[in-house]
Amino acid sequence: MTARSNRISTSELEDRIHALRPWFHNMEIGGIETAPDHFLGDYPAFKFANFAHILPEDLEGRSVLDIGCNAGFYSMEMKRRNAGRVVGIDSDPRYLEQAKLAAETEGFELELHQMSVYDVAKLGEKFDLVIFMGVLYHLRHPLLALDLIHEHVCGDKMLFQCLQRGWNTVAEVEADYPFSEWEIFDKPDYPKLHFVEHSYAGDPTNWFFPNRAAVEAMLRSSGFTIREHPEREVYLCTRS
Repeated sequence: MTARSNRISTSELEDRIHALRPWFHNMEIGGIETAPDHFLGDYPAFKFANFAHILPEDLEGRSVLDIGCNAGFYSMEMKRRNAGRVVGIDSDPRYLEQAKLAAETEGFELELHQMSVYDVAKLGEKFDLVIFMGVLYHLRHPLLALDLIHEHVCGDKMLFQCLQRGWNTVAEVEADYPFSEWEIFDKPDYPKLHFVEHSYAGDPTNWFFPNRAAVEAMLRSSGFTIREHPEREVYLCTRS
């Protein structure tokens, strides 16, 4: 872990944070919250608190790739756990500028690249841990992305999260379809991937929403084994 850098004044830092708005990651950098009025609250810190225990407290210099790193919350959390080389990629240059500012302010060394998940083979290496959180449902080709991660960059483990929608229990099915007989695709354990034609929640990049069965089937299909499932949408996987 690197000591914090205090090379810029508080007022300058406030100006730089303001200039990079909006922030999807609410983080405290240099004592200043980046998104104190976030619609999800203290996000993603409150989510991470629910599954942080499935990762080692000491990553012992292991390499990490954070795909869709956004403002770098998870990348910096891995640095706090003594990760060695941490690479963050994102297709949005503003997010990368946010991550750069956050890392420099907190004194963490991150390697940041503007890159699509479909281009991960260009990195030319495999990482001990791949973080792939909150990205899959923004992709037009989600299974291809998982295949590429498995083939080219995941050397051991992947921390994965995807927004889920659809039936996950028999009770949910019965509430909507009180029939004595269902077609197989109406059963709660049948994988379903819901396609969004225009937008969802005002976001035109929300393309697909799987149910739980679909998420788990896609992970298995791409060669991952689910090792832990600490939260409804979060999985720790290894390469099969």
